[in-house]
Amino acid sequence: MNDDAVVVEELVKRFGTFTAVDRVSFDAHRGEVLGFLGPNGAGKSTIIRILCGLLRPTSGRVRVAGLDVARKPEAVRARIGYMSQRFSLYNDLTPVENLRLFGGLYGVPASELDARIGWAVDMAGLAGREEELVGTLAGGWKQRLALGCAVLHRPPILFLDEPTSGVDPLSRRQFWGLIHHMAAGGVTVFVSTHYMDEAEYCNRLALIDRGHLVALGTPGELRRSPMGGTLLLVECEPLGEALAVLERTPGVLEAAVFGDALHVMVPEAGTALRDLPGALAARGLHCTRIDVIPPSLEDVFVHRVGTST
Repeated sequence: MNDDAVVVEELVKRFGTFTAVDRVSFDAHRGEVLGFLGPNGAGKSTIIRILCGLLRPTSGRVRVAGLDVARKPEAVRARIGYMSQRFSLYNDLTPVENLRLFGGLYGVPASELDARIGWAVDMAGLAGREEELVGTLAGGWKQRLALGCAVLHRPPILFLDEPTSGVDPLSRRQFWGLIHHMAAGGVTVFVSTHYMDEAEYCNRLALIDRGHLVALGTPGELRRSPMGGTLLLVECEPLGEALAVLERTPGVLEAAVFGDALHVMVPEAGTALRDLPGALAARGLHCTRIDVIPPSLEDVFVHRVGTST
């Protein structure tokens, strides 16, 4: 039995002369959490809107829940859930009124609606607040309520477009607990995000840059992927001056600030461990630590996005 919930082959989307998505191919399996990671304007939201049947592809083949998105967009929309990056519920209605409205829009059977509303209220942690106006609720509650509305009709595929933007870390962690609970029940979940810690929660990640799919794999696979050199952790003060020196130092491929240190990519460790402290000292900068380290997911992201064509 084919376990692919989504199949994308050579997807292209153009707006006039601008190519927003350029020959992207991937698939997603039942019960998988697939993350889309990329800078603003990379094409993440455009891809998600095509998969949701909200935009028509220029070319390529896209199948969602076994249906051709270009031919049957309305049928696709009936089989998916979608939550946008902006809170899209009605602030002047109560949680129950919002849920009842979305239940009607999604065609939830009347005989099942009250039970599903009760489930969504409990899932969102809104028991006892059912009659408060949504506009008075904190961001984490609104977020979980929006998720409840998106899955009230029990879709097998769920699209979340930057759903935790502007939400506190505890609420984001709780939200991800709900995502994994749904995935464990067989729901395929697409999540676009800017947060590296959230990217680690995904089963696989698609790195998108300027309309291209530049990498696809599990977080571990991406961290182990070749980066064209060896990564060093360099601690030196003042940090800004050290960065400027290393960016001009022969043999340094990349250098960037990470917290209170620098991550520096070099062709090989031996020469760099010997020469870099001297290059810094020649400019009056004292290096307190320099070590070889494994790449983080953020290192991989910065490298892949910076070198994509």
